[in-house]
Amino acid sequence: MSDSDDLTEFASIVERIERGEVPIKNIERELICPICKELFTHPLILPCQHSICHKCVRELLMLNHEDSFDAGSECSLPGSPRSRVPSPSMERLDRLVRSGGSRGSVSSLGWRRGSVTPRITTIACPGCQHDIDLGERGISMLFRNFTLESIVERYRQAARAAIAIMCNICKPPQQQEATKSCMDCKASYCNECFKLHHPWGTPKAQHEYVGPTTNFRPKVLMCPEHEMEKVNMYCEVCRRPVCHLCKLGGSHANHKVTSMSSAYKILKEKLAKSIHYLISKEDQVRIQITELDLLINQTEENGQLAERHANEHFERLFETLQERKSEMLRSIEQSRNRRLDHLKSQVEEYQGMLENSGLVGYAQEVLKETDQSCFVQTAKQLHVRIQKATESLRTFHPAADPCFDEFVLDTSKEETLLKEMCFGGVPDPPIIDLSSSRVYKEAVICWKLSENHLPTDHQILEYRRVGGSSKSPSQEDGEGSRSWRAAEMVYSPSAVVCDLEPDSMYNFRVRSCRNSMYSPYSPEVTFHTPPAPAFGFLFNDKCGFSTERLVLSKRCDSVESVAGIAFLLAAERVQTGSYIGLDYIIGDTGISQGRHYWAFRVEPHSYLVKVGVASDTKLVEWFHNPRDTSSPRYDHDSGHDSGSEDTFYELSQPFTLLTLGMGKLFIPKASSSSSVSMATASSGDPANRVLPMPQRVGVCLDYDAGRVYFYDADTMRCLYERQVDCSGTMYPAFGLMGSGKIQLEEFTVAKRLTF
Repeated sequence: MSDSDDLTEFASIVERIERGEVPIKNIERELICPICKELFTHPLILPCQHSICHKCVRELLMLNHEDSFDAGSECSLPGSPRSRVPSPSMERLDRLVRSGGSRGSVSSLGWRRGSVTPRITTIACPGCQHDIDLGERGISMLFRNFTLESIVERYRQAARAAIAIMCNICKPPQQQEATKSCMDCKASYCNECFKLHHPWGTPKAQHEYVGPTTNFRPKVLMCPEHEMEKVNMYCEVCRRPVCHLCKLGGSHANHKVTSMSSAYKILKEKLAKSIHYLISKEDQVRIQITELDLLINQTEENGQLAERHANEHFERLFETLQERKSEMLRSIEQSRNRRLDHLKSQVEEYQGMLENSGLVGYAQEVLKETDQSCFVQTAKQLHVRIQKATESLRTFHPAADPCFDEFVLDTSKEETLLKEMCFGGVPDPPIIDLSSSRVYKEAVICWKLSENHLPTDHQILEYRRVGGSSKSPSQEDGEGSRSWRAAEMVYSPSAVVCDLEPDSMYNFRVRSCRNSMYSPYSPEVTFHTPPAPAFGFLFNDKCGFSTERLVLSKRCDSVESVAGIAFLLAAERVQTGSYIGLDYIIGDTGISQGRHYWAFRVEPHSYLVKVGVASDTKLVEWFHNPRDTSSPRYDHDSGHDSGSEDTFYELSQPFTLLTLGMGKLFIPKASSSSSVSMATASSGDPANRVLPMPQRVGVCLDYDAGRVYFYDADTMRCLYERQVDCSGTMYPAFGLMGSGKIQLEEFTVAKRLTF
């Protein structure tokens, strides 16, 4: 086919589309709302370019608003949102959205202005599953999809060709069939009523009218942000029409825009070309449909065959299990009967030893015999029996053991094998990555798949609370809290679990799914949530920060101590006993109330690092008062002469610092105002107060109680706690000397970075 023929056919397709000659049938699936599963009613275009009914968007927002308060309550929402929220008329909703409510008291979705109730403006698009933020104006920021409305209306008319549209003016029973619809009046008329309401020589005579329809669309599309302005440009970044005010000073000021006519021409040409390509490949599509139909039949047959084979295997397992069950139960029964026979015989034998009964009674009768020869004939055998009975009485032993320990059945291995029994195509279980997973109030759980793993559709993360020292009244350690809960289907190697209880232990496990077949669960891992909410901060490079010896990362989430000129010059006086001070750095956010937790990592090669908290007044003293570098015994962290290692003070200080370095953590000597997790920490031997340095260190400050706690952040084991004077604003404080590096945890810096 030549290029001219292609152009001619392309132009013909465009003309057919414009004249509406393309068949409207067989497109119902494109006209169904993904939420209500009905034909679109006043569809709105989301920023992701998918369309949803106006009332469905509204109901989604209302449901999200209710879920933010009622999640987990007994009055849970039904599966279909359409049964919960009333659907007012479109005109009333449009007036409500456009005007912002009656007398300024209601916002676009019914939230009262000035209310402390948060506005929920984010929904998940049912088409692409992406979160869509509608912004402050909510639904009013969305365009109505008038093109889709028109197509739906044509489809309705084609589907109900026998049902006529009646005149809106005529009254029954004289109501006539409509012949015209006025787009300005938004009403349908019969011939007589149209002439009556649109007389010649009046402005109404100039109204635009079309054939009978129930779909009335505005003549000009208005900007939803600037309601009095017509859209005349197309934003290529947001892919939506905009007005000139949006481009001049609105949200599209820095976006690339084109004229509406140019966008119309380009997009229409692209769409028509795409349609032309699909139409030209119609034979190929039909062949592929035939192949798909064949695959459907094969899938049905092979699925039934696989189901039949699986049933046969299970039946054989059931038969084998039933046989073994019968054999083992028969063995138990035989052993029980044999033992009972022995014990009953022994009972009868012992009953014979009783007076006037059995053996004793018989012997008593024999003793009455007066004939000596007859007596001797019988007494010899009887005496033997009496001796045996007497010996049995002296050394009593039951004739059978009542214990059936040898018949105890251990099926744990078999149960494990049955649980792990799976098809050949089942993927291997994932392995949770402990080094990458982090648990705060929110848990980020990461996992890895085996190197040669089969392709998977998704993973399912499950978790359960197994204990903790802090329990809310609504969540005790009962059966409900210990049951496994599935987070959601995950398509990436990590997932986030929200709203965990503080100071609690949680188990996590994950499994993969492939073609509706699930892998075995991964080994369970246990994490302990911190005792307080995560405190977000970054390192402060403005207050007392030494640029000569400290290097701060670009994100201000890690700091490294390096040797500088000042360090080398001071080292010349080492032979005279000079002391090189610590370089301090603090967090950029202070604490004045509540409980807060943060975590960080100290590199193992660090020479000397001090971590803890300090008040604003103490920091001023440290940063602005000259240091006494002439004494090797002066130390900031202890508040006294550092040479007196065994001295401690009951007085609460406005700071507390813990020493780490060279792969060790040094516990201060405990006093009555402090407690240590090590039983030997209170002893006089300093070696007993040295612990291996944890990979991650956690600090919890209880400002109101005036106590600070130091944790191994991996196990949440409390290493040390102490009273601290919280009379001022407290800051996370760090000190470094020599080579060393501190890296804040991602959760600690996440809030600050996003802000």
